[in-house]
Amino acid sequence: MVRPGPVYETSFVVAAGAGDTLEQWLADRKAHLRLQRGVLDCQLFALRTADEKAADNTADDVEGGRTIRGYRVVFDGDEALEQFLTGVAADIAAEAPLRFGDDVESHARVLREVDPDLLRTVENPDCLNCGTRLAGQYCGQCGQRARSRLISLWELIRDAFGDLFELDSRLWRTLLPLLGRPGLLTHDYLQGRRARYMPPFRMYLVMSLLFFLVAFFDPRESLSLLFEPQAATEPETAGRDESKGELEREIAGELHGEVTIGDEARGTSESEQPGNGVEAGGSATEPDAEDGQKDDCDAENFAFEGPGWLKRRLTPERLSRACTEVQRDDGSQLAGKVVDNIPAALIVLLPIMAFVLTLLYPLSRRYYVEHLLFFIHFHAFFFLLLILQILFGRIAGWAGLPESLAVLIIVISSFYIPVYLYVAMRRVYGQGRLVTFAKYVVLSVAYLGGFVVTMLGALLIAAFSI
Repeated sequence: MVRPGPVYETSFVVAAGAGDTLEQWLADRKAHLRLQRGVLDCQLFALRTADEKAADNTADDVEGGRTIRGYRVVFDGDEALEQFLTGVAADIAAEAPLRFGDDVESHARVLREVDPDLLRTVENPDCLNCGTRLAGQYCGQCGQRARSRLISLWELIRDAFGDLFELDSRLWRTLLPLLGRPGLLTHDYLQGRRARYMPPFRMYLVMSLLFFLVAFFDPRESLSLLFEPQAATEPETAGRDESKGELEREIAGELHGEVTIGDEARGTSESEQPGNGVEAGGSATEPDAEDGQKDDCDAENFAFEGPGWLKRRLTPERLSRACTEVQRDDGSQLAGKVVDNIPAALIVLLPIMAFVLTLLYPLSRRYYVEHLLFFIHFHAFFFLLLILQILFGRIAGWAGLPESLAVLIIVISSFYIPVYLYVAMRRVYGQGRLVTFAKYVVLSVAYLGGFVVTMLGALLIAAFSI
C-alpha cells in the first residue's frame, strides 16, 4: 500500500447565495481531479452556513453570511503535487473568479504529515540558510535540510548527475519539448506552467556552454599528455625527400651556370646596375620581409568616417599594431579571440531581436521581457540542434558511415531551424499563417543583419585585444 503523501487543500469563501452553485461546480470537477497522475483520493468539503453556526453561537468559519466550500487532494509524493500545482490546480484557481466574480475568494495550502521522531533530529531551532523556524527535517521556506552534517560522496554525485539520469527530471522534460515542439516552452511559461521546466536563462547558459565545449574542445590538444605522440616520418619517405632536395639543387646549379655564361658573354648587364635588385654576382636580393609587412600594415593615411567615440579609438597606430599581430601568426590568435567573444555577441543579439519582435507585435499586449523569453528559448534550441549535429558527425566518422551521407543528414536537419522559428511564432503569438509568414520574413532579415553586426563587433574587439 502506498503511503499517503502531501495533501493539497483549496477553500473558496463564497457568498451564501452562490454556495450551492459553487458546490455543484466543484462536484463536476471531482472526477477529473481523481484521474490526475499520482492522486490517491479527492474529497469535497463544506463548512456549515451562518444560520447553522448561529444556532451554536460559533461563527469561526463564516463571516457576514459567507460560507466555505473546497476540496482536498491526497497525493503519493511531491512530484505528483508539483505537476498538479502547475496544471489542474492553476486552471481551477483561474476559472473560479471568472465564473463567480467577486463573490468568491480562494485560499490554498499544502498539508504534510509530520513524524514526531523527525522533530527530535533537528539540531538547530532555525534554518541555517534563511532563519525560518524549523518543524521537521527540511525547511518549509527554502527546502534546505535541517541537519548540518556533511553530505556523503554518493549524495554529492547524486545531486550533480541526478537530473541527467532521471528520465522524469526537469532536464528531460525541458529538452524534449524544446527540440520537438516549437514554442511550447515559451507558451507554457507565459501561461504560468513553469515549475516542470528548467528556468529559461539557466537553460540557455547550459546549452551555450555545452555547445562551445563540444564544438571547440579538442582532447588531443588540451589533454595531449594522455595520448601517444604521432609517429615520426618513415625512413623511406625521408629518403625520397632527401633525393628530391638533391635533384632540386642540381637543377638550380645548371640554371645558375647558364646565367653566368650569359653574363660573361655580354658583360655587365642592366640588371646588375644599382637599384635593380640584383647584385654583381647575378643573384637577386631578397626583399626585406619586415619592411614588406610594415608597408602592408601602414595605416598613416587611414581616415575613418564615423562616430567620434569610435574614431578616437580606431587610431592609425592601433590599426597598424593589430595588423602586424595578425600577420605575425597568420591570424590564429585573432581566430581564438573571436571564438571567445561569440557567446557575448549572441547574448547582445538577444535584446536586439526582442526589440524587433516588440515592433512586429505592437498589439499583442506582451511585455518586452516576454519577447526576450521567446528568443532565449529559440537560441537554446539552436545550440541544442548544433550539439546534436556535431555529435552525429563525429559518431558517423567513428562508425565508418559515408561522409556524403552524414553531410546530407546534417544539411537536411539544418532546414528544421527556419521551420522551427515559424511554428514557434505561430504557437506563441497565435496569428494566421500569412500574417505570421510576413512577420517571419521581416524577422529573418533583421536577425541576419543583427547577427552580422554583432559578429563584426566581436571581430573588431578581438582585433584590438591581441
